[in-house]
Amino acid sequence: MPDSTSQQVMDIRAGLSHALGAASTALDAARAGYTRAVDRLRRVTEAAEARRHKVAAARDTRLAEIDQQHKTDLAAYAEAAAAAADRAAPGAAGDPWDDWQPTPHDQAAELRIGRLLLPHPEDVPALVPLLDRGHVVVRGDRATGDEVVAGLLLRALGTAPPGGVQIIGYDPEHLGGGLARFAPLAPANVLTFVGPGGLGALLDDLTGQVRRINETVLAGEYSSLRELNLATHRRPEPWRIAVLLGVGELSRAEQAHLQRLLRTGAACGVHLVIQGMPVPAGEGIEFITAAPGDRARMSSAGSLPVRLDPGPPQPVVAAACRRIAEAVAAGPAPVALDSLLPQVEWQETSATGLTAPLGDSPLGVPVPVTLSDYPPHALIAGPSGTGKTNLIYAWMGALAARYSPAELAFYLLDFKEGVSFARFAPGRRDQTWLPHVRLVGVNVNTDREFGLALLRFLGEELRRRADAAKQHEVTNLAELRAEDPEGSWPRIVAVIDEFQVLLSGRDAVEKEAVDLLEDLARRGRSQGIHLILASQDVSGIEALWGRPALVAQFSLRIALPRARRVLAEQNTAAESLPRYHAVVNADSGAVEANRVVRVPAAGDRERWNALQHRLWRRRPDDHPPRLFDGDVVPRLADSPDFRRLTPAEQMPAPVVLLGETIDVEARSARTVLRRAPGRNLAVLGTRTEEACAIIATAALSLAAQFPPEGARYSILCLDPDARPAAAALCAQLPECGWYEHDNADWVLEDAAAESEASWPADRPHFLLIYAADALPGGKSAADQLRTILRQGPERRIHVLGWWRGAALLRDALGGPASRTDPIGSWVALDVHGSELSPFYPGTTTPSWYPRPWRALHFDRSVHRGAEVIIPYGAGS
Repeated sequence: MPDSTSQQVMDIRAGLSHALGAASTALDAARAGYTRAVDRLRRVTEAAEARRHKVAAARDTRLAEIDQQHKTDLAAYAEAAAAAADRAAPGAAGDPWDDWQPTPHDQAAELRIGRLLLPHPEDVPALVPLLDRGHVVVRGDRATGDEVVAGLLLRALGTAPPGGVQIIGYDPEHLGGGLARFAPLAPANVLTFVGPGGLGALLDDLTGQVRRINETVLAGEYSSLRELNLATHRRPEPWRIAVLLGVGELSRAEQAHLQRLLRTGAACGVHLVIQGMPVPAGEGIEFITAAPGDRARMSSAGSLPVRLDPGPPQPVVAAACRRIAEAVAAGPAPVALDSLLPQVEWQETSATGLTAPLGDSPLGVPVPVTLSDYPPHALIAGPSGTGKTNLIYAWMGALAARYSPAELAFYLLDFKEGVSFARFAPGRRDQTWLPHVRLVGVNVNTDREFGLALLRFLGEELRRRADAAKQHEVTNLAELRAEDPEGSWPRIVAVIDEFQVLLSGRDAVEKEAVDLLEDLARRGRSQGIHLILASQDVSGIEALWGRPALVAQFSLRIALPRARRVLAEQNTAAESLPRYHAVVNADSGAVEANRVVRVPAAGDRERWNALQHRLWRRRPDDHPPRLFDGDVVPRLADSPDFRRLTPAEQMPAPVVLLGETIDVEARSARTVLRRAPGRNLAVLGTRTEEACAIIATAALSLAAQFPPEGARYSILCLDPDARPAAAALCAQLPECGWYEHDNADWVLEDAAAESEASWPADRPHFLLIYAADALPGGKSAADQLRTILRQGPERRIHVLGWWRGAALLRDALGGPASRTDPIGSWVALDVHGSELSPFYPGTTTPSWYPRPWRALHFDRSVHRGAEVIIPYGAGS
């Protein structure tokens, strides 16, 4: 059994060995497979790790690239944003407070309130759109919000022209204290306050302003004031900023008004700055959350933090407000004179009237002013310094540029002291003149007679035109010009500045002047004669009041700032006018006819000269206007009559020139020394210089008419003060004899003998006596002088004597009972009219008030009344 058992054992061992070999082979195969799997996993893992490391490196590179691009973009955007902010908020809109000054602009800017906080050192201002853009609501911390509001207001004020921003404050909680730092603006009406309970009225008024601007200013042509400004470069309305502080709850009506203003106000320049009142979000509303540090926000910046600027320093606010208030009080700068001038000059016809712009309206539209049949005449009023003379210059310039001298003629008279109109005539520095001007009278405040002479001249011209109209069977200037196209019929504009002087005397001059003015005002319209009366004092207007027939003709009224009584009684439009503005009213001052005009600066001599020189070069003739200057003593050598003197043998009798008449024509007062009784001349008064000048003028004018031996001249000087003047005259005269006290009887005896001769002298003998009332020799000398005065002229012996008083002349003629016929012509100096009655015709007394270097001349052979003259200067 052992063998089978051993065999079995051996078989078992062989089977086990085989099984173990197979198992080992399988395990080796499994191990090899695992190894391969692990190797593959390792390789995959290593590849994955390698890939992971590669991706991580690429990621880091990309992230670095992204981070660098972010930094680059942020820098570029921040720089662009800062540059854009500088452009959007230039000058006062964005400058820091330590270097801040008002810098007015025509266009509205955005306003800085702080800076945006960015992860970049570039300072990007935080800007708020307000003017012409929308409204601002400030929330959060009240104290910080107050500084934000103050900064916004000051920047808005500083970017606009003075008066271009008007602030209305409503602060019921602090009773205006929130805006107290802007108080200097109140006197100039740039800042006004509304008291508690006045919110409804304020909102209603602002709503009314929006409605008015839409209806009358934008008028459907523009959608906003900003668009109008961009199109016309003019802004006819100010920006109005209503600052509502701590308002609280609103009534339904107030809420409705507020919502309307938030929707429509910005287009019309009406803006709201609100603090302490809930306002729903809406288009055009900027919300600022005020907070200290970096916690402030603004709606247009989204989540970006904002650091608010500190409020403006009080000294900066005070200085800016004072400057703005002073500029507003002074008024806006005027536009240039060129704005009134046409593109082509001298193209208009004045047949039916004269029309030219006087300035522009608040909308920037030229305002034409017409003189025609209606309105025919103008009344201008304005206190001193309000621009009356400038307005007249502007009006004249606009007319002169449109109408040629054949269409328009100016006659100018200025009764105030000064030479406002002298620039229109040739002067020492400028020899040009305005070709339309025919007459200029300046410094005539004491020469009311010259004003009367102008009215007389215009009256004669009116009669001439009326006669021509009758001849052509027409009724007005337009028809006359159509019927007589070859005639000279320009429209006449007579400007009389400070005209009330002419009407202030309560004498014959005033009475005649009023009569002439009324006739010219009533009938001049149809014949193209227009009056412009101007006054700076209310008394000038009052001088007309009591003369309704005269006042009614002046339907064109022009009122300068603070002018009184020129408009209708209830029309106070001129009281609040700024400088360089005027109210033009063509309906006798009725309120509904008011037109506010901004007048250009025409008074600047350089600007005016450019126009005058241009027109002067086109002048149709070389006849300068007549210039009468009451402060200038005329010269005999400049007298046209002196230059026209002809030899005596070609004339019926020699002519004595005495002085210049106060008249429109530059003519000399004269006396003709015919061989007839009374052809003697007496100079009366105590003013030695003037008396000597008149005697010299008379003698030199006589000498100019005779050859050297054609006449005799005897000078009898009895006043030591007159000796130098008499000696100078004698040196200029041929055949001149000189006599004084010790030999006066010689010349008197000789002349008296000649006067009693039965035949006339072979040549004229002119006896020039200085201080004739001081004759020596008692009764004999006086008798000889009376003989010469009474009989000498018929024998060619004429006395030209100076008596130092009218009574002394009467004594020389034989006393109060004697006749005054021997003195046919006299010149009175400082002698009152009542003293001259014995030498005046009838029982009347000449209206004469003596004044320096003026005289009253009367020649009984030609005059019905005496005339005022200006003696020619001594030595002229």
